[in-house]
Amino acid sequence: MISRIIDEKNVRLAKALIDKADNILIVSHMSPDGDAVGSALAASHVLTSLGKEVKILVPDNFLGQLKCLPGAKEIVIASKYPDFARRLFDRAGLVLCLDFNEPSRIGSLKLLLEECKAHKILVDHHLNPDLEADVIISHPEMAATAYLLFRLLCRLELFNEIDKNAAQCILAGMMTDTGNFSYNCSDPELYTVEAELIKKGADKEALCRELFGTVSENCMRLNAYAILKKMEVFPEFSAALITLSRDELNRFHYTKGDTEGLVNRPLSIPGVRYSAFMRQESDCIRVSMRSVGDFPVNLVCSEHFDGGGHLNAAGGDYHGTLEEAAEYFRNILKDNKEKYLS
Repeated sequence: MISRIIDEKNVRLAKALIDKADNILIVSHMSPDGDAVGSALAASHVLTSLGKEVKILVPDNFLGQLKCLPGAKEIVIASKYPDFARRLFDRAGLVLCLDFNEPSRIGSLKLLLEECKAHKILVDHHLNPDLEADVIISHPEMAATAYLLFRLLCRLELFNEIDKNAAQCILAGMMTDTGNFSYNCSDPELYTVEAELIKKGADKEALCRELFGTVSENCMRLNAYAILKKMEVFPEFSAALITLSRDELNRFHYTKGDTEGLVNRPLSIPGVRYSAFMRQESDCIRVSMRSVGDFPVNLVCSEHFDGGGHLNAAGGDYHGTLEEAAEYFRNILKDNKEKYLS
């Protein structure tokens, strides 16, 4: 038995909108992670079992490891099929927005979502939702959107519609957003849900291998290089920084997902509470931050990198050179020691 955290009014409204809709479009954020892909696929499996016509649309491609999830091959990548993406919005009777809190997080799909006349439901676990929707189910205290989705499905009396495939996808979302239950995982009910998913046939051992235990040779060499050559540790600030330029990424034949989890590695060093990773993209410097304890990386990202996230996991962007971004970070450490590290 898990607690009933979702407002009953929202449950009733969501049920009415789902019952009424024949065509449902599921949308998630740019650079979809395991929680985005897992929750979208799980919702698709359940809604399809109800006889709905369901499509999943994401702005750009997702990590190769996630393509092991049942149904992943059917996800539509908007950057590859922009005209089809527009048609999906045009025909949708309901848009289910998963794992993002504002339209800017879906990049090129932002305008299509805002122009879409269909009803909308938002299910998300990020802070400060800022999206126009008929139903907003936002619980930042939840470890993952997939975890929140499971609770919503139960409240919609759809627990029996969660089959082995849906269970596998929900568990994948929970595992990836908690680092395989190593952070954001102090909620005891998280493990009650995990147990229910395993009872339904989810294979946690297989997910561990596929999501966390398999890397290419190039990926392994890139990560080793990043730690050996590019990691800076600042003991006086309990912090660490890793930077990778485009040339360095290309040298190791970087593909999407090769640096996934790299930002967490410095946190294994005794005394390091706060880690940042900066990766050069074509249009900006992508910034990822992780922390342990009560260090608020979401505040650092929102105040300095036009981003946000959770207390211990956040991200943002820097517009400038990689060298400038790194120097900016060092100055943040110097100028805000008392604010963030008190």
